[in-house]
Amino acid sequence: MAAGLRAVRRWGLVAAPPSLAFTRSAFVVKKANNAQPNWLRVGLAFGTSAALWALLIKQHNEDVTEYERRKAGAHKCKQCS
Repeated sequence: MAAGLRAVRRWGLVAAPPSLAFTRSAFVVKKANNAQPNWLRVGLAFGTSAALWALLIKQHNEDVTEYERRKAGAHKCKQCS
């Protein structure tokens, strides 16, 4: 199988993968300049983090309130059990 594929490639019937010397990474376009950070991206990152923490704390407080409400509603009388 491998020998047949090599022969087909040698004859030029199948395109070979591009050489690594001529390919560029799509993720690294330019070197990051740490002296001048992108303040828009920094602000978006911290803002998103703060919004997620606020949502988490709000949801936690709602869950605690619901837990306390259900705990207070459950009565322990001897006639019901």
